[in-house]
Amino acid sequence: MRGSIDPLLEQPLGFMVGYLSVAVLELIVFLSFFELVTKYRCWQEIKRGNVAASLATGGKIFGISHIIWRAASEPTIYDFMAWSSVGVGLLFVAYILFQFLTTVFQVDKEIADGNVAVGFIALTVSVSISYLIGACIG
Repeated sequence: MRGSIDPLLEQPLGFMVGYLSVAVLELIVFLSFFELVTKYRCWQEIKRGNVAASLATGGKIFGISHIIWRAASEPTIYDFMAWSSVGVGLLFVAYILFQFLTTVFQVDKEIADGNVAVGFIALTVSVSISYLIGACIG
């Protein structure tokens, strides 16, 4: 497979299309993992106008995208996919720890109830951790 894809990636347009396709696919897949672990349905809550869910989901989207962006500096598309997967896996673990270690309230319940302050903190955790992970990648 590598032999048939690598020549396409040597061309500027092929490089851009290849990396962008992988990045968008990764964003969708990785975001769906977050959707699976939250006790509320992100997109249904956003449709209802839940600003807290919007902030938390936006933070996850930004965090995942930031890690993918940092991994895109890797020399090959295969390294890019590996490092972005590892990076987002770490973001996923960090978010689970954030939920587990926050003992004062239940993060998912507060976001589902529309607590904007908790949604903003969730956004900040996702963005901040993505910067730390991104610094370690590249």
